[in-house]
Amino acid sequence: MTYYTPPGGLPAQTELLTDRAIVTEAYTVIPKGVLRDIVTSRLPGFTRTRSWILARPIAGFATTFAQLIVEIAPGGGAERPEPEAGVEGVVFVTAGELTVTLGDDSGAGGDWDGSGSRHVLGPGGYAYLAAGAPWSVANEGDESTSFHWIRKAYEPVEGIDAPASFITSDAAVEAQAMPDTDGAWATTRFVDPDDLAHDMHVNIVTFRPGGVIPFAETHVMEHGLFVLEGKGVYRLNGDWVEVEAGDFMWLRAFCPQACYAGGPGPFRYLLYKDVNRQVRLTGPGAGPAEGVRAASRWG
Repeated sequence: MTYYTPPGGLPAQTELLTDRAIVTEAYTVIPKGVLRDIVTSRLPGFTRTRSWILARPIAGFATTFAQLIVEIAPGGGAERPEPEAGVEGVVFVTAGELTVTLGDDSGAGGDWDGSGSRHVLGPGGYAYLAAGAPWSVANEGDESTSFHWIRKAYEPVEGIDAPASFITSDAAVEAQAMPDTDGAWATTRFVDPDDLAHDMHVNIVTFRPGGVIPFAETHVMEHGLFVLEGKGVYRLNGDWVEVEAGDFMWLRAFCPQACYAGGPGPFRYLLYKDVNRQVRLTGPGAGPAEGVRAASRWG
C-alpha cells in the first residue's frame, strides 16, 4: 500500500500559476500542488515540526473538525500535542516512523510524567486518541515522519462511556466490501459503526478501477477526504472534479457527492465524518436555532 505524503518545496519560477484549487459554498478542493513550504504553520509545543492545516471550523461551512498534515524531523515531537482537554483525535501515518506514547486518564489533569505504552507506527499506522487522555509523539528515527491529525470536540452522552485510546493499522484491519458491489467498493473501518461511544469515524475507502458510488449521497455528515492513492472523478454539488493522490476535499453537510475510480490502480482516500449523535437544537453548540429562539422572545 502507498500513502501520498507532500514533499513541500516551491514550484519553479517558469511554471504556470493555473491549478485546480476550488472554493465554493458547498465544497473546497485543495490540490496537492498547494501544499508548499510557504503555507506551513508551526505548532505550539512541538519541536522540529511543521504542518499544513487543511480544514478548520468555519461559520456557514463545515464546523465539526480540524484536519492537519504534520511533518516532524528526526529528534522532534511534542510531549502534550493536544491543547484542549475535550478534544479527541485520530493520527494516521503516511511516511516514516512515529512513536506514540499513550498515558491513562489519571494523567489528564496536567501532571502526566510522560510514562505509558509506547507504540512505533509506520506508514498506515492509526491511533485513536481519547479526549482528556494524555499522549505524546516523537520522531526517533533517521528520516522525517508525516501524519494526518484529525481533531474533533468529543460530544459525551449520558449513560455511554467515552471510548479509550487505541492503536491499530491499515494492514491490521480487513476492508469490508459494500453491499452488492462485488468488492469494487470497500471500506476499512477502524471502529464499529454501531458503537455509540464514538461520535466520529475516520475510515479508508477503496475503489477498484471503475468502481463507483452509484448515487449522489446527500447527508448531514461533514467530510474531509484526503486521497492517499490513485485518481478518480468526484461529483460535488453538480460539478465533476478530477482528483488524484495528495488532493484534499472538504465537504459541508448535505453537499451532494458521488464518484468513480479512474484507474489504472486502486483509488483510496482517508475519510472523516461526524456520526452517532442527535442534532442539538438548544444550548451550547446549537447554532442558529438558539438565536432564533432568543429573537422570538422580543417578537
